[in-house]
Amino acid sequence: MRNSFPHLRDVDDVVQESYLRLLKARASYPIQSGKAFLFTVARNVALNLLQRQKISPLLPVADLAAVAVIDDRANVPESACTREEIALLADGIETLPPRCREIFILRRIKGVPQKEIAALLGISEQTVQVQVQRGVKQCAEFLRHRGVRREVP
Repeated sequence: MRNSFPHLRDVDDVVQESYLRLLKARASYPIQSGKAFLFTVARNVALNLLQRQKISPLLPVADLAAVAVIDDRANVPESACTREEIALLADGIETLPPRCREIFILRRIKGVPQKEIAALLGISEQTVQVQVQRGVKQCAEFLRHRGVRREVP
């Protein structure tokens, strides 16, 4: 893990999260190859962690007294809820089947046109559309089960 992801700060978290996801998945459905599944999950967890570190890096603070602890802007609660919902959506996207997840991310997150995705992946535009719709439906269901009532964009 350290060789594949040298910039990862806490490999132990990746290992622990990977085993937890393996146990949860094993309770839901049989796993054909535990080793392959575990390495795939670990890679995905590591990539997600690196992405989060890139978005919100932990930077050392020299003077703690200078750090503003209370955020008095009016929309702080809404921002916190939105961030939590985005994190939940990311978790929901991660539960999508690999091909569906790839198409969903290209179309809905990166905004790649449907026609380009079809050409890139060697599939029909109809398949792209169906996979995006499945992804939206599954993510909406994932969020609903966790108490989020907003529509998936």
